[in-house]
Amino acid sequence: MTIDFAKTAFVFPGQGSQAVGMGRELAASHPAARQLFEQADALLGFAFSAIMWDGPDTDLNDTLNTQPALFIHSLASWEAFRQAHPGRVPVFVAGHSLGEISAIAAAGALTFEDGLQLVRKRGELMKRAGELNPGGMAAVLGLDIPTLEKVCAAASQPGELVQVANDNSPGQVVISGHKPALERAMEGAKAAGAKRAIPLAVSIAAHSPLMDSIQAEWDAAVEAAKFIDASIPVVGNVTARPLVAAADLKADIRAQMQSRVRWVESAQWMNSQGVNTFVETGTGAVLAGLVKRILEGVETYPLGNPQDFDALV
Repeated sequence: MTIDFAKTAFVFPGQGSQAVGMGRELAASHPAARQLFEQADALLGFAFSAIMWDGPDTDLNDTLNTQPALFIHSLASWEAFRQAHPGRVPVFVAGHSLGEISAIAAAGALTFEDGLQLVRKRGELMKRAGELNPGGMAAVLGLDIPTLEKVCAAASQPGELVQVANDNSPGQVVISGHKPALERAMEGAKAAGAKRAIPLAVSIAAHSPLMDSIQAEWDAAVEAAKFIDASIPVVGNVTARPLVAAADLKADIRAQMQSRVRWVESAQWMNSQGVNTFVETGTGAVLAGLVKRILEGVETYPLGNPQDFDALV
């Protein structure tokens, strides 16, 4: 099958997609990818690629390391593709949570160096927020957003908040907040007809007001990074609309820290603009699974291992 790049979006994964060994084969087979791994090791001042390739899991799953690892593999996959197939450019890029920064860098609005520093800082700050203001997250299956919003509102009280964090796909929504409120919301969701409410193995409440303790530092880090206008429109997590101007990209990733990831709306909007092919750039196939549940009749392809390049073009 020949892919029509005028109807293709490249999408970039967030936390949860990481796996020990990520990017090792790509670096071995594509010099452009290997160069980025080496550059990342030099910028971070140690053999960070060893954590990605050899683990252990406990180190890779520390948010401090997970976020740069996913960014590096995504950008290495993107650069290897660009070198192998110059001139083939998607019509949109988008990323889930952390992946939005990968998408912004792929779109040329942020250098690899600045992007890596930014995701490393994001990991540090989110880890600290989890220590300062512990919370949790849970996946709720089989409940629509309006109902879940009412459940979260009923479960929240002063000083104990819970809200919708990730609108991932129809029937799969993640909520985030203070643990007591989260537990009340999980019970409320089941009472409202949810099939399941499953606590996630995290100690941070991402995309919720519990990130407020580090918001000012995050804003400063985003402001200090050198953004330029994107060469490919980036569909933002907060707006679920295409962003090009540097100021708009900055605003979206600043707001994203405490706001909902509107992935369903993002995928639907891209599809409404004619996109029928989604290429998951980096580790895993989580986003491909979500997109298939959101949209009918679309094609998805992975792009993170050497064999993926042959299948794509």
